[in-house]
Amino acid sequence: MSKEKDLIAYCGLYCGDCFAHEGKVADLARDLRKELRQAKFDKTAQYLSTLSFFAVFKNYKQCYEVLGALVKFRCKKACRGGGGPPFCKIRKCCQRKEIEGCWQCGEFETCEKLDFLEPNHGDAHIKNLRKLRKAGIAGFLKGKKLWWSKKRPARGK
Repeated sequence: MSKEKDLIAYCGLYCGDCFAHEGKVADLARDLRKELRQAKFDKTAQYLSTLSFFAVFKNYKQCYEVLGALVKFRCKKACRGGGGPPFCKIRKCCQRKEIEGCWQCGEFETCEKLDFLEPNHGDAHIKNLRKLRKAGIAGFLKGKKLWWSKKRPARGK
């Protein structure tokens, strides 16, 4: 359980579910770039972009650059091992309070430090934190861990 436990981020997300930690997207992007280079697809895209049906290929260069960025989008270390954003206020707060994670803090439901996660995760981290608080680490690891959950609007709005 220790390795799995180490994949639980302070914020309640599970690093084992992150595509950056898994590296699968980065590997696929690397392989696709290699195939495109070998096929000299830039030349094909240049020609196709002159045809109205394939006009979107005028953006091929940007697409190739995005694939290059995805190749670099890896996080080999989990949050607890120093991975993730180095500026993470959540990690620093938990370490300062000497707690394992936000689920041990009575303020996580209203903590503004967690707000930056909403655009990418909805309220998955909050639901995970509630589960961690209720079921503990072992119970959390046995069940479904959320990476994205649509945030429900507040009542009365």
